Amino acid sequence: MSLWPGKVTLDNYINGWSGFSGASFAIFFRNSLLIAMVAIIGNVFSCSLTAYPFARMDFPLKKLLFGMMLMTIMIPEHVLLIPQYIMFNTFGWVNTYLPLLVPRFFAVNSFFIYLMIQFVRSLPKELDQAATVDGCSRLQIYWKLILPLSMPVLVTAMIFTFISTWNDFLHPLIYISEVKHFTVSLGLSLFITSGEGKSEYSQLFAMSMLSLIPLLTVFVFFQRYIVDGIATSGIK
Repeated sequence: MSLWPGKVTLDNYINGWSGFSGASFAIFFRNSLLIAMVAIIGNVFSCSLTAYPFARMDFPLKKLLFGMMLMTIMIPEHVLLIPQYIMFNTFGWVNTYLPLLVPRFFAVNSFFIYLMIQFVRSLPKELDQAATVDGCSRLQIYWKLILPLSMPVLVTAMIFTFISTWNDFLHPLIYISEVKHFTVSLGLSLFITSGEGKSEYSQLFAMSMLSLIPLLTVFVFFQRYIVDGIATSGIK
């Protein structure tokens, strides 16, 4: 017995990449990337659009709604699974990506909303007043002023959304049943109970290594934005 392999081979990578039931692991990567990219767009747009009024505007029941928004953070996600499944099944969305993507466009993540509210509050209000004097509407201030200045917290939200979506196993498991629609997390689970009734742990480890590459790439290139976004440092 030795810690060093007696023979170096790429067979596990080659066999694992071939996938199952005519769906290669390239399809699983494509599906996960598609879901992650759409989720990022929906999450960042909806959460930032929701955070802007809380941070910059006064409206009736603002404190009550803000408190209710924070309370949703304390609700276990698993409590919502059954009612959400019943609702999405009524819509005919089961075995599609819609249950994974549509909620992202309705600001369902209170953590990101709160993070963006704190960051926008750190920006000088004089900027809004100057933009108003120049004739900008609320929507123009949000789009042309707040969003560009909020880039650190927006990138932070993008990174966390990508990581959580890429690693998500439970929701795709519930809503997706066809192998050709599987994500990387579901594709990895196929190696544990393959069609031949045995577990291919060597191929599982090989594909697990490949599945880490997008996460490591995103973290290495955007890690400095995480600190800037969470610190809510405002304009430097």
